[in-house]
Amino acid sequence: MSKLVSIEPLYEQVRQILDSAQQQVRHVVNDVMVQSYWHIGRLIVEDEQGGAARAEYGKQTLKQLSQKLSAEYGKGFSPQSLWSYRQFYLEFPILSTAWRELRWSHYRILMRVKDPVARAWYANEVVSQGWSVAALDRQVSTLFYERLLSSQDQSAVRTEAVALVNQHAPNDPRDFIRDPYILEFIGAQPSATLYEKELETNLLEQLQSFLLELGKGFAFVARQKHLRVEGDDFFVDLVFYNYLLKCFLLVDLKVGKLTHQDVGQMDMYVRVFEEQYRGEGDNPTLGLILCSERNEAVAKYSLLADSQQLFASRYRAFLPSEAELQAELQRDRAVLENANPVGDVQ
Repeated sequence: MSKLVSIEPLYEQVRQILDSAQQQVRHVVNDVMVQSYWHIGRLIVEDEQGGAARAEYGKQTLKQLSQKLSAEYGKGFSPQSLWSYRQFYLEFPILSTAWRELRWSHYRILMRVKDPVARAWYANEVVSQGWSVAALDRQVSTLFYERLLSSQDQSAVRTEAVALVNQHAPNDPRDFIRDPYILEFIGAQPSATLYEKELETNLLEQLQSFLLELGKGFAFVARQKHLRVEGDDFFVDLVFYNYLLKCFLLVDLKVGKLTHQDVGQMDMYVRVFEEQYRGEGDNPTLGLILCSERNEAVAKYSLLADSQQLFASRYRAFLPSEAELQAELQRDRAVLENANPVGDVQ
């Protein structure tokens, strides 16, 4: 009687080879497709420059080209698609080899970003963080980069953005805290009453989205982290660790206006956590109070004003329109500029 032999080890080895091959094929196909679209766009732009007026060109030539290409090659060559290829070349006159991992769907979203530095920052984030098309779409739609610029130190953030384009990692905690945070993924309605426990639960149920909103390098550590101080019990809502900053981030969720008591409580949490949990090689612990309403007086006349470890940011539990968010960010920048006029010592 022949003995049964397990083929599982052999099967797994063959499977790994085939999976790797398929991944390489997808990568090559994507790369060739993106480059083809870029070259089609280049030819359209060059032909346009030597031909009729742009408006007339768009009505006639693209339509005729679309008909001929569609008849021979099928879908993907509608007048709208050809116009997208044209815009692709104009927005990316030099196709960066660092962005070979980006899909055409990524580029279509990036073409919505008009600031070249912001566009390059987003593209590098896609590569370094492995953002999906949906993740990139969300970050662009919620003005992630603009919110970064509106954080505590605009010049430092701008430096971070340029540095990321040049593949240098930032290490200033202020570059990782933004205001506001957009938490539309929890599904809250503008008219709904949201409680702190409910907010905490919703954030953890959508942890992947929340980590994306927090930014680079964050990992979840604990919920309702217990701190015991001289017989009294305290609980930190959420604890994260950032492997780029090499430090813990404590998050306290507040529905309503920021108060001095909130700041004092977070200061205590940070000090206790430093004493009880900060390990060798860790940088100073950060504390972030996420509140639904700002309080400029508390921000100006509390520990928040001078501390390098304490921060307070607003959150929006629903997605505002781009116009509303732009207006809000402009107001924030005006407040920062008035608080830190040119020439002041930072």
